[in-house]
Amino acid sequence: MSKNQETRGFQSEMKQLLHLMIHSLYSNKEIFLRELISNASDAADKLRFKALSAPELYEGDGDLHVRIKFDESKGTLTISDNGIGMNREQIIDNLGTVAKSGTKEFLTALGQDQAKNSQLIGQFGVGFYSAFIVADKVEVRSRAAGEPAENGVLWISNGEGEYTVEDIEKKQRGTEITLFLREDEKEFLNDWRLREIIGKYSDHIGLPVEILAKEYDDEGKETGVKWEKINKAQALWTRSKGEISDDEYKEFYKHLSHDFADPLLWQHNKVEGNQEYTSLLYVPSKAPWDLFNREQKHGLKLYVQRVFIMDDAEVFMPNYLRFMKGLLDSNDLPLNVSREILQDNKTTAALRKALTKRSLQMLEKLAKDDNEKYLAFWKEFGLVLKEGVAEDFANKEQIAKLYRFASSKTDSSEQNVSFEDYISRMKDGQKAIYYITADSYTAAKNSPHLELFNKKDIEVLLLSDRIDEWMLSYLTEFDSKPLQPITKADLDLGDLADKQDDSQKAAEKELGSFVERVKTLLGERVKDVRLTHRLTDTPAVVSTDNDQMTTQMAKLFAMSGQPVPEVKYTFELNPEHSLVKKVADLTDESEFANWVELLLEQAMFAERGTLENPTAFIKRMNGLLK
Repeated sequence: MSKNQETRGFQSEMKQLLHLMIHSLYSNKEIFLRELISNASDAADKLRFKALSAPELYEGDGDLHVRIKFDESKGTLTISDNGIGMNREQIIDNLGTVAKSGTKEFLTALGQDQAKNSQLIGQFGVGFYSAFIVADKVEVRSRAAGEPAENGVLWISNGEGEYTVEDIEKKQRGTEITLFLREDEKEFLNDWRLREIIGKYSDHIGLPVEILAKEYDDEGKETGVKWEKINKAQALWTRSKGEISDDEYKEFYKHLSHDFADPLLWQHNKVEGNQEYTSLLYVPSKAPWDLFNREQKHGLKLYVQRVFIMDDAEVFMPNYLRFMKGLLDSNDLPLNVSREILQDNKTTAALRKALTKRSLQMLEKLAKDDNEKYLAFWKEFGLVLKEGVAEDFANKEQIAKLYRFASSKTDSSEQNVSFEDYISRMKDGQKAIYYITADSYTAAKNSPHLELFNKKDIEVLLLSDRIDEWMLSYLTEFDSKPLQPITKADLDLGDLADKQDDSQKAAEKELGSFVERVKTLLGERVKDVRLTHRLTDTPAVVSTDNDQMTTQMAKLFAMSGQPVPEVKYTFELNPEHSLVKKVADLTDESEFANWVELLLEQAMFAERGTLENPTAFIKRMNGLLK
């Protein structure tokens, strides 16, 4: 007789997720078995860890395993483990709700694209719920280690809107999941098929996976059944690199990360000496949907002397490398280590330094050996890597080597130019690396500030990511060459600057009174008014001094809700431009004022992408056109 039975509804987000997952992952449905075995392996890891301080949790049975059996007549497939198990409250928390923050944003990101859905669903990590890809009903029986048999719990759902939970008696600790397979999924009630899937996806985990197999005598007569181990049951990272295939490394990555895509690259290292540890580091091929969510869990899976300690040990990777996945197995940390102890531990600091260096070396080697693959990485994770120069001063030059930018020398918005590429193409006498920041690639590419550089065939890096201006406040030089923005009023081209000819001197002398007239008109609204020879096709630009906040930095301040200091621009006029010459000759003060205001508004619009009063600008322009 059931006890304390109740029916509950799934979270609304959970209903959406289940529906999307079942339809999006159907073409790769066999992964449900990998996910359920992976969860069982995690449950065994957690029991081992807790039993370090409470060995009674083993209940006299320390032989941990995953067991699989099927019943063709009932159409059921059962996966059971004798790991940590769950109590009633844990079952409701783990199987009835989505524990991830940002779930609504994730569901919005999915949209209608089925191919994209499959990839994103995989990144979300569907785990247990993948059972509903092949089953129209799932029963979960579980009991937490150390609790009495009568504290077992039964969870039942058809994956549509509700589930029921009730108290049951369960003698064996751990979790048993029974899948009632749909009529068209009976291929998974086949011994050979199950062995094939487990060999493909779960050979690498350090836990025996056993199948209930029939026994036969010498004459071929069935004599009974027995549990038969069908995987290697040796943790992959403890094996020799030479005996591990690429496919095994890829499948182990999916087990660790619950990502459905193959990793981009990996590195497996065993270190002996002052420190003894094994690391297996992976670079994913795709960025997770919540990469910029501050609450997103990241870090390495930590083992000490092959005993699982914790998931997401973030202390071993700096935040700008939070996309790195993998594990660390240390012989130097204590088995009772906690997150608090890790934070202030000399061994931790040394491991973090070594793993950071190894991660950067992996990326450096990829960039050197396979530029196309590296650019694919950069598209996914470049924005995160740009945080590195501020966060990791010790490795600043090495991190900056990995950066890629768009350039005025290419016709594409693709970020594929490194600082080293740029330096190799610098002009004779060029002492600085020139760049411009803007809201978009198109705005940067078409900025009037580029006119002089295009005329002189000097390359300029075009930066349009929101983080760029902030990054450049920490990265002021590369390879001893200063990084110089081309939007500054006191721009110095050094040996590349033109010597002023007689006609330019004459124009400046002739327009001296015009400049004073503009200064008087604009007054305190601008820092200064001057003539410039940095323009060819544009009548005017605005610029800031070296000691002033840039336009892009002011925008960053505004977006983050911080007070923005007033930016006063220098108004620069092109004395060679016919429009400037025409305005200089105007005697009607009202018409003169309107033209100067229009030129200033045009320059401000080109610099900032917005105007404080666009209606006045349009009205002024229409009036002058008439």
